[in-house]
Amino acid sequence: MAASELDMVIDKTLEVLTQPGQLLELDTINKYGVDMPIFKNAPQNVSDYLAYFCHQHADKEFLIDGDIRLTFGETYAAARVLAGGLVEGYGVQKGDRIGIAARNSANWVILDMAITMAGGVSTKLNGWWQGDELADGIEDVGCRFVFADRQRGKRLVESKRDHGAELLIFEHDKQPLEGLKVMLEKGGGAETPLPQMAPEDNATILFTSGSTGRSKGAYAEHRSVVQGAMSFVGTVMVLVHIMEKQGTMPEGQPTAMVCVPLFHVTASVPLVLVSYAIGRKLVFLNKWDAEEAMRLIEKERVTYFVGVPLMSMEIYSHPNFDKYDLSSCVTMAAGGAPRPAEHVKRIKEKMGDGYPVIGYGLTETNGVGCSNQNENYLAKPDSTGRATPPIVEVAILDDDGNKMPQGERGEVCIRTAANFTGYWNNEEATRDAFTDDGFFRTGDIGYLDPEGYLFIVDRKKEIIIRGGENISCQEVEAAVYANPAVAEACIFGVHDERFGEVPALVYHTKDGHSLTDEQLLESLKSQLAPYKMPVHVWQYDEPLPKLGTAKIAKIVLAKKHRDELAATG
Repeated sequence: MAASELDMVIDKTLEVLTQPGQLLELDTINKYGVDMPIFKNAPQNVSDYLAYFCHQHADKEFLIDGDIRLTFGETYAAARVLAGGLVEGYGVQKGDRIGIAARNSANWVILDMAITMAGGVSTKLNGWWQGDELADGIEDVGCRFVFADRQRGKRLVESKRDHGAELLIFEHDKQPLEGLKVMLEKGGGAETPLPQMAPEDNATILFTSGSTGRSKGAYAEHRSVVQGAMSFVGTVMVLVHIMEKQGTMPEGQPTAMVCVPLFHVTASVPLVLVSYAIGRKLVFLNKWDAEEAMRLIEKERVTYFVGVPLMSMEIYSHPNFDKYDLSSCVTMAAGGAPRPAEHVKRIKEKMGDGYPVIGYGLTETNGVGCSNQNENYLAKPDSTGRATPPIVEVAILDDDGNKMPQGERGEVCIRTAANFTGYWNNEEATRDAFTDDGFFRTGDIGYLDPEGYLFIVDRKKEIIIRGGENISCQEVEAAVYANPAVAEACIFGVHDERFGEVPALVYHTKDGHSLTDEQLLESLKSQLAPYKMPVHVWQYDEPLPKLGTAKIAKIVLAKKHRDELAATG
């Protein structure tokens, strides 16, 4: 089959936009002994990226959070003052890991900017974690300071863990210099000199749940984060170029809704960082509610929505859908998990001139990977799309790192200058994550069709993806085994209409011990974030079935209970 008409238009447009002197002009950098394409004219670090684009869009609205409305210029000015406070007042040095543990807010974004501008490594802690999980993350990467809102600060204090970081509390729902005034209590301000960051300096740490239990801190250098952002900017520029030629470009300022957690790569790079470059306004919805989302889409003329798949489906199947004017929203994006094919068609039917789109990327790739857009997505709703041109390469490899023939299944691997550097303080996991020639091993099993579209069919890693959030089976099992009455336990994912997949638990108690499902779940609440909690639980009177190796037969148990749930609806 030939490439689709849209793909041919995208490729032709990219040819124009990557010419010498253009923003997307290409160069190469040598990593792993391979010449990888990079955007030649991109800023050299995240701090310069923020400064350049905030100046370019200074008078446009940027952060809309309840009653708080800030322009790009006002946002940058506040972050510049606060960065000075970190450097002069707190003595922040280049490379210090500085944690953020908080719910979404405008002040979260400004705090993140200030940490980066001060030379710190912005360490985005999972705001859903309980106290011990937060302390684990802080300890793992050696945070010097942690900025928390009151709720997460309380969890940390109640954990009674000596995690080694200085805990500082900030406020949401206030103007930045008021809500973040703790950063200025020791001096410093807009005049304080800030460090110059090199492309190879560390910029961010985001946490990822793999198959091996505790979350790992994935760290990335400034160049990787900027290149990741520019990859998405390139996609936006190409689509804008196409829409302008077709006369379908929506009027007014690009506007996106923020309803995915800011500690997640989906928000961190493609949503927030990209918004600086394209002058996009961000409208905060800090607790998910489909009707409130529709109200804000209408009020703020939101043009771009990104969330986990269940969010877009809840909007387009809402009983009050027809009461709101959602015509401004021309792009309904999803990431983190695939949408069922029938959802894609149903969303498109309701969207009028707009389109659902999907992306595939990981924390370790700064979100970049594949994208499936507009009519291409309608034609291949089961696919996550092509490798996003022009800097991303996707390959299907076997266990030895050899490329599989087209159409055959193997591990999905991604090579790009946007890839992360490694897992903090975990050389073995870092080594296992990459091939010798720089492909990141995603742990997903898939194949490429003749047009280069990726189809993901399975997972190599023992993880459950609940509403876009990764859950390690091993981590949940370890928490279950911490209960002294449990002899054997097995965690696996089962289908869920709303979240895509949720954890299910099968367990057997020790002789002489009695335990109810309710008691077991209660004992897990202090150890696990709510999204990791088992949703379906079965207690076995007999020991769990085993394989010849004496391991619990997880695949057999999972199939049995998945079939049972499917049969009962």
